[in-house]
Amino acid sequence: MTNADTVTLFRPVGLEELKLIEESGWKSFPPRLPDQPIFYPVTNEEYAAQIARDWNTKVGSRRGYVTRFDVNTDYVSRFERKIVGGREHQELWVPAEELAEFNRNIVGAIVVTQSFEPAE
Repeated sequence: MTNADTVTLFRPVGLEELKLIEESGWKSFPPRLPDQPIFYPVTNEEYAAQIARDWNTKVGSRRGYVTRFDVNTDYVSRFERKIVGGREHQELWVPAEELAEFNRNIVGAIVVTQSFEPAE
């Protein structure tokens, strides 16, 4: 989704990352770990849900969440969209050192749209 001023993006996260987002007042994503050189927001909720459901529920807390947020169009347009599977698997590759600036360009709050637990 998009309008003239913002682009809506999504990010699948686990419980640990979600807690850090909450601690930020739902305004920013936490810094990347040293072995995580890229921050990967995705361009559609279906892809984010697939990752949260199929990957996040198998590691760590075994919980997966889809977050939705808006980013200033002018800022986010500098990042190339990468297709990493089927055409619906579209994401932006934001270098970890740019995450603080990316966070400053988030408009409004980060919201949780879906949550997943492991299938029993």
